[in-house]
Amino acid sequence: MAAGYGDLLRTRHAARLLTGTLIGRLPNATAAIAVLLFARAEGGSYALAGALSAVYGAANAIGQPLLGRAVDRFGQPRVMLPAAVASALGMALFVVVGLDPLPVACAAMLIAGGFTPPLEGGLRALWPSVLGREDRIHAAYALDAVAQEVMFAVGPLLVTLVVALWSERAALLVINALGVAGALSVVVSPPSRRWRSAPREAHWLGALRSPGLLVLLGSFFFVGLALGAIAVASVAYADEHGGGMVSSYLLSALGAGALVGGVVYGARPWAGSPERRLLGLVAALALGYLPLMLVPGVVPMTVLAGVAGVFLAPALACAFVVVDRHAPGGTVTEAFSWLVTTFVVGSAVGTAVAGPAVEFGGVGPGFAVPGIAGAAGLVVLLAARRLLAEPGAEPGAESATGPDPEPATRPATEPDTQHAAAARPDAPPEPLPDAFPPAPGSPAAENDRNRAAEPGFRAGHQA
Repeated sequence: MAAGYGDLLRTRHAARLLTGTLIGRLPNATAAIAVLLFARAEGGSYALAGALSAVYGAANAIGQPLLGRAVDRFGQPRVMLPAAVASALGMALFVVVGLDPLPVACAAMLIAGGFTPPLEGGLRALWPSVLGREDRIHAAYALDAVAQEVMFAVGPLLVTLVVALWSERAALLVINALGVAGALSVVVSPPSRRWRSAPREAHWLGALRSPGLLVLLGSFFFVGLALGAIAVASVAYADEHGGGMVSSYLLSALGAGALVGGVVYGARPWAGSPERRLLGLVAALALGYLPLMLVPGVVPMTVLAGVAGVFLAPALACAFVVVDRHAPGGTVTEAFSWLVTTFVVGSAVGTAVAGPAVEFGGVGPGFAVPGIAGAAGLVVLLAARRLLAEPGAEPGAESATGPDPEPATRPATEPDTQHAAAARPDAPPEPLPDAFPPAPGSPAAENDRNRAAEPGFRAGHQA
């Protein structure tokens, strides 16, 4: 297991891209606690601090897919680095003005959140060109999901450490300076500078015109909702069971479970369709949330939280593969950014829903929210599973000149060569095992393992 991940990280540029992306995402991962601590230090109330964090989160949710679309059109360096600098300047403005005047503070949060660079989507778009083989890309997606859990655990600790050594003001400045450094490390790397999105069809919906992607986003909205609800319910549970560190025990166990699950999931290849595998993973995730409603004592509850987290990282890793397969040509960064946005919005809604559930029903109903949300995410996938069929296998997936002349019999685990070719247009293609080469002139989609043209795509309509 460790040897497989070690081989992946020894691949040229892989460790640098993963590390740079994680560091570049620190401002986003720590914004909620950093803004809260600074606002409180400036004399603001918890309500005001929460409102400012909400402004940041809303701007971030809107900005991610818009910036992702810009990356697909103009490349990573021309968008990522200016966005990272603008976001850091917005947070610096917040540090300088504090809470007065409040409109300026809100504007600073809008800038900081809205210009957060879409480094997550950018990294996932780079993996095929860096790693080449499908099994390595599969492992990289799992490692990425695991790294998120580590980042969201370590990031707040880093903020509190800087606050303890210097101040809340310094914490905001240091974290955002690190964010710019991480983004810079990514965009000056050769893979980022060479990467180009595939030709895209001009369409105002962009990635959202893919029915399969919409189904996935609908499901993972509820997964995000479940996680947001668990955070609130955990605090309420702690209040009834000694307070203090009890909520952190539950959330840490949830993260530890996700870490273990992600590492195990990415350590081996998986046969069959990722779309079908995702159904099983989301079903297991939903089942894992249900026992939390029992709210037993602290030790068994911590164990249940760990079990509930086991399938989170695998579900995310599998979702990354499905996004890559269903994103229309030339929209892969935007598509990944929409997944991030949907997850963030779902988490915010979960926080809002779980609060009243705890207030009026107690801790049990609070933990019922993630159980219901997990089930809803599974229902979305089941109800629309025809739309989430393998790319190229959907009815009507024909080119402008008629049905795809090639047999759709490729295994789901074959290498993704289309993204790699898009990333290095100036390089000769490497010989790869391919029993079914595309027919000359066929308008194959960049994500389509079956080489079937996407409905409505014509070679003359590429923009």
